[in-house]
Amino acid sequence: MKLIEAQDYSIEIGALTESSFATFVQEKYSHSKIIIICDENTHEYCLEYLITNFDFLSDAEVMLLPAGEENKVMEVCFQVWEAMSEYGVGRRDLIINLGGGVVTDMGGFIASVYKRGIDFINIPTSLLGMVDASIGGKTGIDLGPLKNQLGVFSNPKAIYVDVAFLHTLETKDVVNGYAEMLKHALIQDANFWKQISTIENLGELMNNETLAIAMGIKNSIVLQDPLEKNIRKNLNFGHTAGHAIEGYFLDKDAIDHGHAVALGMIVEAHISMKHQLISKELFDEIERVILDWFPIHALDTSDIGNIVELLQHDKKNHSNRIQCCLLTGIGSCIYDQPVDESEFFEGYLYLMNRNVNLN
Repeated sequence: MKLIEAQDYSIEIGALTESSFATFVQEKYSHSKIIIICDENTHEYCLEYLITNFDFLSDAEVMLLPAGEENKVMEVCFQVWEAMSEYGVGRRDLIINLGGGVVTDMGGFIASVYKRGIDFINIPTSLLGMVDASIGGKTGIDLGPLKNQLGVFSNPKAIYVDVAFLHTLETKDVVNGYAEMLKHALIQDANFWKQISTIENLGELMNNETLAIAMGIKNSIVLQDPLEKNIRKNLNFGHTAGHAIEGYFLDKDAIDHGHAVALGMIVEAHISMKHQLISKELFDEIERVILDWFPIHALDTSDIGNIVELLQHDKKNHSNRIQCCLLTGIGSCIYDQPVDESEFFEGYLYLMNRNVNLN
């Protein structure tokens, strides 16, 4: 069992049945109602494992969310809040979020707003949820095509990470988590980049040691800046350009979050190169690693114009300027960098043309 001490909670990495989960819940919430929030996928593949291994969850109320980023909206939250109210959930009760990034983002938001906040535990079941979404207290939902526009900072009471859940995933879901691991390496840890940028199969990522490094990178940054006033902004590398891609295609040819972030990292690395912060050789290395796993989504110039428009709504903008993170090397990143729309347009255009050349 590996233990990471977070801001005011702990992260345990190892078999859930050997963790402190049962003791923690039974000691602290012995007289509480327990709600398990999951989506259609984790209801099918993960819930039985949880219920059958922990008898005290046999009476837990299950709240089922529709799967997919397109359902990470206020309307679904209202349905859950109404069901919780009908079930008589109070401020001393507990929510267990069992799922990937959408479930932990949304479940955390549901818990944090209901009755001005009730306790919740995250049990992430996707690689992306484990190494990124479940850590750091960011909860939230989308507003139309705009990612995570509504939300609060609220930490879970604990996070339990069990690699066994990763074996329930499709390959594309593991790849999505890999994108966030590459991001962690690019912004802070050159040695970790060397380790994970040369993998030959995804199984090399699915072990406690590698997960602990990736999660430790995010946790160390969050501990320095819990409310994202400065260095935590570096965790958004690839997300300014990537969120706009993800939001634009949400109701069209939808693209997964990790995939969109991976393409966003190419765009923002391209801008970093144009700003002469990294060399062409370094950009080529980053692009090669990403394109080995993430195909470029088909774009045309009209798509690019609409995607650039969405950048105006990014949460990190300041004084009507688009701001993003730029690389200064492998393992080195700077935040709050003003970037013109034309530079993003050029970056997306590079992606479009690169796709044409590859095909």
